[in-house]
Amino acid sequence: MLVIRADLVAEIVAHARRDHPDEACGVIAGPEGSDRPERFIPMLNAARSPTFYEFDSGDLLRLYRDMDARDEVPVVIYHSHTATEAHPSRTDISLASEPDAHYVLVSTREQAEPNHTGHELRSFRIVDGVVNEEQVEVVESYMFAHTGADDVPDRDASV
Repeated sequence: MLVIRADLVAEIVAHARRDHPDEACGVIAGPEGSDRPERFIPMLNAARSPTFYEFDSGDLLRLYRDMDARDEVPVVIYHSHTATEAHPSRTDISLASEPDAHYVLVSTREQAEPNHTGHELRSFRIVDGVVNEEQVEVVESYMFAHTGADDVPDRDASV
């Protein structure tokens, strides 16, 4: 399951809408070993295409050096689809090279409709060409992300 803050989802969607009709792409880095996306890093789609995205090799090298210096990893690798559903294409699957990353896709295909405010956002794990969709839990803060009513201690009636 991908647990991600609402502000990061808003950043992904805003980037996808800004770059529409071209696909948008980027990374959300997080502390190594945490599986917690924290630092939003929009990237330039070097392909500048409505049907394909490509990270610029120089930008990607700088990004990985920066993440290494900060003890970070790419927790989320995201991109948008402009005319299709948010599901990995064969090309997306063949390009997936980070087995621990969440591959997040957002579709901007409905953007042409007036006053459309919704979005389709889905997350996948892609390992060795095998695609598994996973649940996405959007939270306001990671502080209480996996807690719910069942996790509240019982009050002692005598206190």
